[in-house]
Amino acid sequence: MPSFLNCLPNFLRTTILAGLIILLYSSAGAQPSGSVEWPAYGNDAGGMRFSPLKQINTTNVKQLTVAWTFRTGELEHYKGTYAHEKAAFEATPIMVDGTLFFSTPTSRVFAIDAASGKQKWEYDPDVYLRQDLSEITSRGVSVWPASTDKQASSTTGKRIFVATLDGRLIALDAATGKPISEFGKAGSVDLRQGIGNISVTSPPAVIGNTIVVGSSMGDNQRFNNERGVVRAYDALTGALRWSWDPIPRSKKDPGFDTWQGPDAHRTGAANAWSLISADAGRDLVFVPTTSPSPDYYGGERLGQNLFASSIVAIRASTGKVVWHFQTVHHDLWDYDNAAQPLLFTFMQNGKPVPAVAVGTKMGHIFILNRETGKPLLPVDERPVPKSTIPGEEAWPTQPFPATLPLLGLQKLETWGMTPDDKSAAQKRIEGLRYDGVFTPPSLQGSVITPGNVGGIHWGGMCYDPESGFLITNVNRLAAIIRILPREQLAASVKNNEEMLRAETGMQSGTPYVLKRSYLFKGGEGGFLMQTPPPWGTLVAIDLQKSALAWEVPLGYMMDPVKYPQAKQWGSLNFGGAVVTAGGLVFVAASLDGHLRAFNRQDGSLLWEAALPVSAQATPMTYQINGQQYVVIAAGGHGKLNTKLGDYVVAYRLP
Repeated sequence: MPSFLNCLPNFLRTTILAGLIILLYSSAGAQPSGSVEWPAYGNDAGGMRFSPLKQINTTNVKQLTVAWTFRTGELEHYKGTYAHEKAAFEATPIMVDGTLFFSTPTSRVFAIDAASGKQKWEYDPDVYLRQDLSEITSRGVSVWPASTDKQASSTTGKRIFVATLDGRLIALDAATGKPISEFGKAGSVDLRQGIGNISVTSPPAVIGNTIVVGSSMGDNQRFNNERGVVRAYDALTGALRWSWDPIPRSKKDPGFDTWQGPDAHRTGAANAWSLISADAGRDLVFVPTTSPSPDYYGGERLGQNLFASSIVAIRASTGKVVWHFQTVHHDLWDYDNAAQPLLFTFMQNGKPVPAVAVGTKMGHIFILNRETGKPLLPVDERPVPKSTIPGEEAWPTQPFPATLPLLGLQKLETWGMTPDDKSAAQKRIEGLRYDGVFTPPSLQGSVITPGNVGGIHWGGMCYDPESGFLITNVNRLAAIIRILPREQLAASVKNNEEMLRAETGMQSGTPYVLKRSYLFKGGEGGFLMQTPPPWGTLVAIDLQKSALAWEVPLGYMMDPVKYPQAKQWGSLNFGGAVVTAGGLVFVAASLDGHLRAFNRQDGSLLWEAALPVSAQATPMTYQINGQQYVVIAAGGHGKLNTKLGDYVVAYRLP
């Protein structure tokens, strides 16, 4: 280190060092000929998931063929564990300097040649899979420096950051896959220290020389879960720059009085397990927070509960809150903000306005001013049903978009393949409470629409700046939530098959236990849904008109040989879509194991290809050596009981 730097403050010293590294390597190499990268999970740091590429377009997409297939060997790592029951390959690769970087469900990191699919290196953080992990997935990695324009033009000097299932933030040399020794302790920072048993399932946000990371944790086991702290680290040294707790702990903290009850400020969670977006020009990160713990009972945390279930804009250089918008007040429905906040330019009265689009599990979309958090399209606070559970007080109103379409299952109807099937569905909900959207959980049992898997889920949205369409895939599934007095649990499940099969959340520290199930049943041909199709759709919204442009079924999950109408019924789906200047929307996500291309303008299906296993992941696209590729990770989904795999598949034109 140059001696004059020693006398400077730490923050200034590391900033200058970062600049020196960038200058050192800026001429060390050049982009491969004809290269157009995909340098972040959502292509840009704001998650727009739009590519300017149009070599593959509506006129030739039917000619796509497999360019290469890469196998990670992931299934071998599950042997001797129960990892296969939860594992899901949900990663979206990034492409930088002619190399694809991605993570597997167990947080292993691969670098492969973007043109040939040949492995360059592998890094295994050796996550212990026999520990208590609520999820076994990793949605990807991040690169520093984040920008691809003139900051660094060679893999040498760049760092790949992965945040792991066992709560570590690891910095790797992008050229070799070796840990960066000067980052943290031998290349790693322990995110569990001082917090507890957290995981990370999303790639960290990169803004300037700062790495911002949230956390994931198991739901519904106790009211005082781990704290959902968001933290920022120095990209060079791993030093903690700031931390922010979504739940106010001190009387001087903003929002403290929105938590009522003697133990309310000991509540856990409200964490950010999804992707955090970044706007380097405005020095802002946009944090999607989740429900406080436990998800379905708030008697220990009465009040509005700021800053849980919110989008929070934080000054990246200081960790100070700039603004917030709460999508759910006093969340009782597991309505986490699962989708990445999408940063885009919204045209308002003919003028461009920096905006953030927020897609929610409720099927509500909010368009906010990126600088102030104020709605750019009208939002109403509407009365919602009251809770009848002793000790609980549901918040009297909830925000609804006033002009945009409401997506997903917004009302309850029963359905069956036959009259007997429909009768069975109707019988299932007899005696349960249902008063529309935001029906609170109840002792008698409540039907929740949309359920906690959406609406819009973690797959999120993409935005096409050419058409002004906001595009997303949607689930249409109802949940059944029963809240049981703790002392009645044993009697309630005795000789009751549905109660025995339902998921249990012990909600320790409260008087109640959770039982959660969904309005479908298993069958020979797949899931036998008990609400009307379509059960999964792809949707485009014209934001300038605040209108639905088109909506089409996405995939299928019933055997189309046995059920000829299955392809019109759609599929539950996990993973998102991307849109290109070639007029195409690429999406997999459905349970039938296909990657598809739809026409951006009208939603018509133009191409589909069978994958080795289903792909609950978001695709990406890039160009190298003048050739455009479309890539998808296909690994099946343990919790959905689909066939598992370890494939990364690339497509291109002949």
